[in-house]
Amino acid sequence: MTPAGELLAAEIKRKGPIPFSRFMEVALYHPVYGYYRRPRDPFGKRGDFFTAEQLQPVFGILMAAVVRKLYGTLGEPPDFTVIEPGAGRAEMAAAFSEWRYVPLDLDSGEPPTGVRGVIFTNEFFDALPVDAAIFEGGAFREQRVALRDGTFGWQTGGTVDVEAGHYLRSWYPPPEEGRWYEVNLAALRWLERMAAILSKGYLVTIDYGFTRAESARFPAGTLMGYHRHTAREDVFAEPGERDITSHVNFTILQEAGAHLGLVTERFETLAQTMLAAGEADQFASALAGDDEMRRRMQLKTLLFGMGETFRVLVQRKA
Repeated sequence: MTPAGELLAAEIKRKGPIPFSRFMEVALYHPVYGYYRRPRDPFGKRGDFFTAEQLQPVFGILMAAVVRKLYGTLGEPPDFTVIEPGAGRAEMAAAFSEWRYVPLDLDSGEPPTGVRGVIFTNEFFDALPVDAAIFEGGAFREQRVALRDGTFGWQTGGTVDVEAGHYLRSWYPPPEEGRWYEVNLAALRWLERMAAILSKGYLVTIDYGFTRAESARFPAGTLMGYHRHTAREDVFAEPGERDITSHVNFTILQEAGAHLGLVTERFETLAQTMLAAGEADQFASALAGDDEMRRRMQLKTLLFGMGETFRVLVQRKA
């Protein structure tokens, strides 16, 4: 068993079955043994997955064009700031270098407030710890993590608490017997933080996910583990050694965001955003350089690979 797994097993032996959000929190974010905290690099060819930020410099050049347009819309304020929660290796630092750039870690304490600018997130919300639930016997019931013969597995618990129940009934279609759901209360907390950070500006979210209506496509939920670029349904294997994600419910970001003053301006595919960003110069700046062929392959991935799977949500705070 992995070191993170040993910690989780010991906790379950002491307390009994634990919420999946606790399992995910330790597996991904334990300060020593968590997947994102360990010395090895989880990204790129030798890691477990690529993100759009690895497709540099093309992704950075085009996203800088997006942010530059928002900068102009705000009147080019001298204190314009780009904040990136969950920045990882801060690969966007060079792309956003013409403005003040602030990478924000998940546990970095109190973020700045009163900011005029852009909060930029790329595959941030999908990696937040979530709880799992099943609709069974006419009620939403927790799916907790138990330990049997040294192996982690699901165990159905009691009905979800009031907050989780409100979440599930507000942002999903009417429940159906036997369906699985994820409850991402951390996303709501972060939305609140982001709205508090901005005095005026934009929240730009890039991620994969679904809307309320589209959630019908996922009767077994969306939890997945990733190992060496392969998606795996077993989210309990080798905690701390594999990534765990859940799809983002964009309806939540839009509707909860609206209550916080974050008004949706655009919701589109990443390909649409990239096409609009490169339209002004027909992608000349993105493709310029000695490595044109590599850049063309990056652009192709952004337009026809990730571009159709990932979505971009732009919300404005006036």
